[in-house]
Amino acid sequence: MEPEMEDKTLEQMNSTFMDSQTDERSKKTTVFKTITNGLMTGSRKRPSEGNYEKEKEVCIQLFDQWSEADQVEFVEHLISRMCHYQHGHINSYLKPMLQRDFITALPAQGLDHIAENILSFLDARSLCSAELVCKEWQRVISEGMLWKKLIERMVRTDPLWKGLSERHQWEKYLFKNRTTEVPPNSYYRSLYPKIIQDIETIEANWRCGRHNLQRIQCRSENSKGVYCLQYDDDKIISGLRDNSIKIWDKQSLECLKILTGHTGSVLCLQYDERVIVTGSSDSTVRVWDVNTGEVLNTLIHHNEAVLHLRFCNGLMVTCSKDRSIAVWDMASPTDISLRRVLVGHRAAVNVVDFDDKYIVSASGDRTIKVWSTSTCEFVRTLNGHKRGIACLQYRDRLVVSGSSDNTIRLWDIECGACLRVLEGHEELVRCIRFDNKRIVSGAYDGKIKVWDLQAALDPRAPASTLCLRTLVEHSGRVFRLQFDEFQIISSSHDDTILIWDFLNVSTNGQTEGRSPSRTYTYISR
Repeated sequence: MEPEMEDKTLEQMNSTFMDSQTDERSKKTTVFKTITNGLMTGSRKRPSEGNYEKEKEVCIQLFDQWSEADQVEFVEHLISRMCHYQHGHINSYLKPMLQRDFITALPAQGLDHIAENILSFLDARSLCSAELVCKEWQRVISEGMLWKKLIERMVRTDPLWKGLSERHQWEKYLFKNRTTEVPPNSYYRSLYPKIIQDIETIEANWRCGRHNLQRIQCRSENSKGVYCLQYDDDKIISGLRDNSIKIWDKQSLECLKILTGHTGSVLCLQYDERVIVTGSSDSTVRVWDVNTGEVLNTLIHHNEAVLHLRFCNGLMVTCSKDRSIAVWDMASPTDISLRRVLVGHRAAVNVVDFDDKYIVSASGDRTIKVWSTSTCEFVRTLNGHKRGIACLQYRDRLVVSGSSDNTIRLWDIECGACLRVLEGHEELVRCIRFDNKRIVSGAYDGKIKVWDLQAALDPRAPASTLCLRTLVEHSGRVFRLQFDEFQIISSSHDDTILIWDFLNVSTNGQTEGRSPSRTYTYISR
């Protein structure tokens, strides 16, 4: 084809294309004007003219011929010409069209696992509501075992749930895959409210002081007190004034073993799965095999009684009546070396605690001192107690201390501020522990007090609301206590160890705050 003929052909093709585009735009403009002229008449009511249906049909036929982009553009122009009243009607019409039941749609596409994963993030109340949406949602929840997953999530994150799962033995039905034999979803669906009821009962028992009491009489011929203790689900290990360490069966409360070797009272102890470490008024620290009771190591450093100790992750801190604090590296039970001696207190250092950031010590000189764990350098002093400090616990930013001024103080370790003073004990506060909910303190007045920690941290809470319960069973000074979500275990100058059980409480014939006790007596030979 010659060049001139080719140019004429291209011009004709372009002209035809442009004409078609112009015709398309013209049709859209005509339709747009036809419709909008009716909208702009000033009346919201459409005149009942006979040609409306014909015009509407023409518009729809033309609309169907356009591309999706052109249809959207046309509708946007159309909506822009409408009034607010009309926009409301269109919105009401579009809203249900835009909703999607994705939970029902996903399984239809073979994506059940995604639907299950989405619903697995719901809490119990929302999961109950989701079950009522429709049969398909109920099927996804049931086949996905989502009540089981919810309970497993709570057991992983909440110590109270974990403890209940172990004590009530439904833990064996958790954390098993679908290939093993597990109860149906209905079992977990009915289990959940029972767990909630158990938790509410335990919390009520703590608030009201309802408990079941067990008593271990561990006096021997020359013993006059149980100075320290620690327990787990299987055993209680106690340090006595008669220089011995006694290990008790947690269930039967019988004495399993007696460790001897110290030549003075056992004032402090801590154990883990491998060793027991004890400090004594004989100025030594001893390391024992927790299983055999064999002495593995004896540390001779302090010049006077070792009053308290803590160890964790290869580090141990001890403190003494000699006013010093010793920091030790524990490579193994038999390889323990002195890293640093911290000096600064002007009286006996009664207690220490630490984490990866700080070592905290308290003394008879009325002060709490903070030291860097990594460098062992002094950081700051917390001042406020009027007399010597006998006990403390430190966790995160919070320090809680007890003193011979009969008060308990809560401190922010980072700024050194005293957050609250708790008053109620009549004598020296000898031991103190806290968790996320409560502070439990024991004193020389023989009383154990339970305090509301969250209320104590709220400056608006009245002082009269802070002490939840006072427990009175010991006939002598309370020396040491430890507690968890279900119980308090305490020891005293009266030569007893008391187990205050807030989980297994019999309500028959009991008065509030006290319960019949079961007594076990051990006589050493």
